[in-house]
Formats: sequence, structure tokens, C-alpha cells
Amino acid sequence: MLQAIGLTSTPRRGLRAAVDDLTFEARPGHVTALLGASGSGKTAALRLMLELDSGRGITYFRGRPMHRIPHPAREVGVLLGDVPGHPVRTARGQLRMLCAAAGVPAARADELLEIVGLAGLGDQRIGTLSLGMDRRLALASALLGDPHTLVLDDPTEGLAPCEGSWLHGLLRAHAARGGTVLYSTADPKEAARAADRVVTIDGGRLVADQDGGDFSRTRLRPRVAVRTPHAARLAALVSREARAARRSVEVVTEAGGRLAVYGSTCAEIGDVAFRHGLPVHRLADEVGDTGPTPPGSSSGYSADSVESGSHEHPAEPADPGCLTDPDPDPAELVGRDSGGAGAGDPRPAARASAPESALPIRRRPARGPLQPLRYELRRLFGVRTTTLIMAAVLVVSVGLSVLLARNAHAPLPKVLAAWPSLLPLPPAAVGAGLLGALSFGDEFRYPALAVSRGTVPRRLGLLLAKLVVSAGVAVALALAVVLVSAETLRLVYGHDWIHVPANSVSLGASWVALTVGCAWAGLLAAGVFRVTTAGVAAVLAVPVLVVPLVQLVLTGPGVRPVAGLPARLRGLMWPGWPHETDRWIALAVGVVAHPVGTALALSLSVLVCAYLFTGLHGRARWRSQRAAGSSQAS
Repeated sequence: MLQAIGLTSTPRRGLRAAVDDLTFEARPGHVTALLGASGSGKTAALRLMLELDSGRGITYFRGRPMHRIPHPAREVGVLLGDVPGHPVRTARGQLRMLCAAAGVPAARADELLEIVGLAGLGDQRIGTLSLGMDRRLALASALLGDPHTLVLDDPTEGLAPCEGSWLHGLLRAHAARGGTVLYSTADPKEAARAADRVVTIDGGRLVADQDGGDFSRTRLRPRVAVRTPHAARLAALVSREARAARRSVEVVTEAGGRLAVYGSTCAEIGDVAFRHGLPVHRLADEVGDTGPTPPGSSSGYSADSVESGSHEHPAEPADPGCLTDPDPDPAELVGRDSGGAGAGDPRPAARASAPESALPIRRRPARGPLQPLRYELRRLFGVRTTTLIMAAVLVVSVGLSVLLARNAHAPLPKVLAAWPSLLPLPPAAVGAGLLGALSFGDEFRYPALAVSRGTVPRRLGLLLAKLVVSAGVAVALALAVVLVSAETLRLVYGHDWIHVPANSVSLGASWVALTVGCAWAGLLAAGVFRVTTAGVAAVLAVPVLVVPLVQLVLTGPGVRPVAGLPARLRGLMWPGWPHETDRWIALAVGVVAHPVGTALALSLSVLVCAYLFTGLHGRARWRSQRAAGSSQAS
């Protein structure tokens, strides 16, 4: 049961509210259509129900508002617009990534590809899908968590009749399993054909809440369309003669000298005009919606119409020659129990009360993935960009190593790391930073986690998963560069001159710390500034801006050394740690004491503080607003 009570959007300055005190319900086991012309407030109402926009009112999904549902994807499936996925990611990869976000098994992706008719297109990239295929993928994304309620915004917009018929068949199959379906549409004939109940709104206000049969009978009626320069006089004559003959005729005056006459025929209207000498420019039979009549308006018609000769019946199905079964078996829809209530849900119907309708609606923070590590791995390796960047880094590093090794005086660590003095950073560090920046940059560019919102969840679990995965990729890239460069140099120049240096442990630690630090700097900067270029700029700013400032401090006159720090720290601890630990502490201090290490440590500290401040500040503000709204309602 979906119950929307007193929904009212926050009006913009100088404009009226897009949704004004809207109250209705969608029952389980039924398909409910939210009908309204363009600009009537359908999308705004759906966003208020999902707590995506601020306003007033409350919406219950089986007795709980959205912010009280622990796992929304398993209770409410949402389709707002297109699939917000990376265009080069495959359809199967997109669904598997979202499976990790919803906390469902990855095998669920293949099940849904079969259900929505994309079983043979699982390896097709999202950017190459047609509009119909893209809409099928979006519906599969909404069904991932096997939700009880589906909330869809104009799902058939731009689709062919065949695709629209298939989609409505799938929605009916979901409702037949006891689920609740609410979708918006601007086509009254589609609503009459596909919905069990039709809620009509206009100007953000409720106009009618009718059963599908009542809607078809009262709002979809045959009419006669008339155009004449004497519309007002002809309307009065038709009404007068209908009263005299005791016939039920309704005449609606429209703009541009047009009339819509219900309960009459073209012949009768033509006879009246001929007897009184009135010219008629158009006279045709139509079937259309009477539509909502705005207050104070003389027009009672506000919907698209069907030209004469079509005489489409409201309940007539769409094109039957569809390639996909338009009425799928409900048992095959998901294949497992959704836990939804049946048609006989004992919950009472929604009743607007003063506290509920006055309750503020605050934009809820976006939720992070339930399995962040699995989500991040699928996000990272689900596109070719990661592989291409790593391959490019290896090729460039090997080429630089071969060129540097031609100089017999070049130090071996610089040769293996492919770090000439002219470059501020080695290619491996730049590549690790770029991959880290893309980790958050793609989240904002293609927001798969926060559908229809350009934000990314600021959750500690997601941040930790990104830090772990980016660090692992950076370490793998650093080791691959050294090993591949060493083998290439052995092949080109022989085995004699390559040897393991005495301080190989400290050099290896410094090399790994450099690549991991660059990866984390790019990741955190992209998360703070919400763009990939900011992450890359933060990585390049470390050697170009921060390192010179650090060198001024570390190499200035009167700088005291930190020799003997491990021994002094061991003296403060109880019980004391083993003497072998002093070596590792000295190694860590040496890495951090290097100008590049110090610059990276300072940059990471600033970025971590900025990330936590921006994330926790927004989260605390949302909680305080929610608490204030609850206290006001009570």
C-alpha cells in the first residue's frame, strides 16, 4: 500500500507550488496511473514521495516513510529517466554493479536480463542501446531488489506501441503477484487501457481519483469537434435545441473558435448550423479525454485527441505483433517471494491529518552500497578505461626505463621507476592518481548510486572500499612497472649491471608509498570537488607546489634531526616492543621525512579533513532538520 498524504512542494520565488496538498493512494495488486498533462506536477509529486525534493507532507510505503526503510531498493523500485550508467559499461556489468549496491547476488542480473528481454544483449554497451532497450535496462535496475512497490515516471515515453504494450504487461504481472505499481503518464487513453485506477492531477492538485472503468466511461467519451467563427452562438443553439428535445448534450467551448460536443453527432450539429446560417469550418468525430478543468476557465478539454476515423476504444490493446510476450507469466517475473502484501492488505486507506500533512519533507541523503567492496571492484573493472590506463603506464614506463638505462651514471632506482629528473612524477604515480580520481569522478558523472540526483553517497564504508581498492591497484601497478622494466632491461642490456641495492626495503616502501599516496590524493580531491580533473590537479600539485614549500622548511637553517626517535618512543611504551620494530619505525619516518613524502602526507591530511567536513556537515544538517520536523509534527 502506497499512501501519499498532503504532498506540497516548496514553491520557487514568484511561482506557485508545483504540487499542492496532493493526497491519494495506490493499492497492492493494482496498477495505478498518475495522469496529467505536461507541467501538471507528476514528476514533482513522485520526487516528493521518494524524498528527493523538499516540501511538506508524507508518503507511506506499507506503513513506513522512505527515510524509515532500512534498504529502500528492496522495498521501492524507482525509474526516473534513463539509466545513469557509464556508456561503455555493458548491460550485464551495470546490473551486477547495482546488485552489489543493493546487496543481492550477482546472479540476479542474469535473471532480470532474461525477464526484460535483454538476455542476448547482456554484453551490449549502454551507450549503444536503443531507447526501448535502455528503458528495459532501467526497469531491470528498478527490479533488482525484488521490491514490493514500483514508482515509474512516464515509462512509455517515446516507446513504440509494441514496447509500451510489453512494459504494461510486465507491470500487470508485478501487480498480480501482490505488488504495488504507480506510474505517471500524460496519455489518458493509455491510462484507461493499462491502469486499474487513475489519479488525475492538474496544477499539482487532485482532480479525480477513479476506478479504471469509471475513468473510461466518464472521461473518455466520443465527441464532435467543431470549428466555426460563431462558436459561442452555435454552442447556445445546440444547447437550447438539446434541452428542448430532452437530450443529454454537453458543449465545451475551447480557444480558437472550437467546440467539443458530447452526446451528439456530426449530422445533428451540421443541421443546426445550416438552419441558422452559420458557417462551419470543421466537423469531425473524435475520441478524447475531457481532462481537468482549471478553475475559472471556460475550456473543459486539455488532452491530446484522436482524429476522426480512428475511433480507438479505450480498452483496445496496443499492437499485438510484438516480438516479446506482452503478458508475461507472473511466476517468471522474479522467481522468488517479494514479501509483499496481497490485494487484501488490511492496512486502512490513507487519511490526511493535520500533523502528517504539515510534516516537512527533507531531501534524504543518498545511501551507499550494501556491499561497497564488491561494488567498487565491479565499478573499476567494468570499463576498459582502467585496463587502458594501466597498459599505457606500463608501456611509457618501460620506454623511459630503456632510455634512462643508456646513461651509465643513471641511478638504478630511478631507472626501474622510470622517473627522469625532468618529470615531476613517474608515470606509475600519475596513472595511480588518475585511477583514483576516476573512482569518484565517474560517480558524479554517471551517478549510478544516487538515481536522478547528481550527488554521491558520503558513506564511510564506500570511502574505505575506494581507498582499499585504489591502494591495491596502485601497489599492483608499482610492482608491475618495476618487474616489467627490470625484465626488459635484462633483455636489452644483459644481466651484469642489474643488482639488488642494499636499501631495497626502504626504496620499495618509498615507491609503494608514493603510488598509493598519489592514488589517495586523486580519489579524495575528486570526492571533495566532485570532478575528475580536480583529482588529477591535486596529484600534480604535490610535486609542483607542495614539495617546494616543504623543502624550504626541511632544508632551512637550524633544522634539528629526528635521529633516535624509535628508541625514544620505545622507552615511552609499556610493555616495550621488540627491537626489530625500531627498524620499521625508522623506515616509516624516513619515508615521511622525505620532501615528497611530507608533501603527500600534508596533502592527504588536508583532503581527508575536507572530505569529512563536507560529508559530516551535510549529514548533521539533514538529521537536525529531520528531528525538527518530527518534533513539529508531534
